[in-house]
Amino acid sequence: MRQLLRDRMIDAARTMVVSEGWGAVNMSRVAKEVGISRPVLYKEIGTKQALADALIERETGIFLTGIAETLARHPDDPLAGMTAAAEYTLRTAGDNTLIKAVLSARQDGDTALLPALVSDPEPVLGRAVAALSATVREQYRFASLTDDELTSVVEIMVRLTLSHLFQPTGSVDRAVTQVGAVLSGVMPAL
Repeated sequence: MRQLLRDRMIDAARTMVVSEGWGAVNMSRVAKEVGISRPVLYKEIGTKQALADALIERETGIFLTGIAETLARHPDDPLAGMTAAAEYTLRTAGDNTLIKAVLSARQDGDTALLPALVSDPEPVLGRAVAALSATVREQYRFASLTDDELTSVVEIMVRLTLSHLFQPTGSVDRAVTQVGAVLSGVMPAL
């Protein structure tokens, strides 16, 4: 029941962000939307920042699941798998209403949620690097690489993909080509 209630709280906040931006989200409004009191909301979630973190964490988890599935479709080709994972991320983000709302908020001046995505290494960058390092290790082994070396390769992929996501300068195809080129440059060391 608690997880269902938590999911409803996060869903309500997500809907508000998508339709009106993060600035429109307040704890009273979320509580009203869910049909609970503010004290219950604060007890289950905490602060507005904790709500933002929970929303970002859930969204990141969805992406990480899709990325793991994408890697699994390339069991014997790490370059193809990792490049496909970058493509999955960029194309899926392009269709994700929450990501679109957060990124388009830059033009509206409602950038309150953006710093949590791009400037704080947690929850997106750090979580993605840790999760993908483990997934890539399991999928492709890379016995010749230490954990630190593998993490560095994965971090390059994640940082470059996020850079293209948050500050696109061209098409997704162009971005994927660039990610693949960079990965092919570091893959021979693997």
